[in-house]
Amino acid sequence: MSITIDYGTITQRQQATWSAGDFNVLALGIMPVSDALVLAADPHAGQRVLDIACGSGNTSLVAARRHAEVHGIDYVPALIERAKQRAAAEGTKIDFQTADAQALPFPDGHFEVVLSVFGVMFAPDQEKAASELLRVTRPGGRIALANWMPEAVGGELFRLHAKFVPPPAGLKPGVRWGTEDGARELIGARTSGLSCERRRFLQYFRSEAHALEIFRTYFGPTKKAFEIVEPARHPELEKELLELFHRYNRASDGTAALESDYMQVLATKA
Repeated sequence: MSITIDYGTITQRQQATWSAGDFNVLALGIMPVSDALVLAADPHAGQRVLDIACGSGNTSLVAARRHAEVHGIDYVPALIERAKQRAAAEGTKIDFQTADAQALPFPDGHFEVVLSVFGVMFAPDQEKAASELLRVTRPGGRIALANWMPEAVGGELFRLHAKFVPPPAGLKPGVRWGTEDGARELIGARTSGLSCERRRFLQYFRSEAHALEIFRTYFGPTKKAFEIVEPARHPELEKELLELFHRYNRASDGTAALESDYMQVLATKA
């Protein structure tokens, strides 16, 4: 029996989830991923660059420092406003606008480089998001994505959330984008030279308890989980989050340095 998925309603709920808290607080700690992805994609001055699900502008800002013509979209208006503030503080002109990765407001073949850091992977309709990403990339254009993998901290974190707040039936997990098979299924047929590389960075916190406080206060999915789950289960959720952070903590001085592996996907639009 096939399951009918209401992507519109799911997208609205996801937008509300990612609007909770303030993702910019965590975004500042993942800047190394944006630096590495832009270096790999290598946008040149004057080239048109799109940053999909740009959040508060990390990757857009890095690309703009190369004097590229950068556009960033995200469906969380507060993050777009923060991105505009950050660009203004740097004296950088970037076109930030509120939009959905599943319906990009750009013409076909408009961009030489399309980027996304832990962004497009969360679009509920993965095939539609992949189609839109490919549609706006010109032939010969470069696509560069950073995606959480199922078997690393990102995948474990979202499985933990799903244990307490089950996702809609039939919805494919976002970490599909963080596997080579998934990346090839989604964009491989219309690209050439697709490559996947496991990469690593560290997320730093004052302690594992501090990491819990940050995620619970500022990370939309975690904040929403605590709001949805009955208070009697909060200690269980806290315990499992702390256990997760402890497993990936590579610091030995009482602080937290969370080992954060991800998949870097590079491809050329055919």
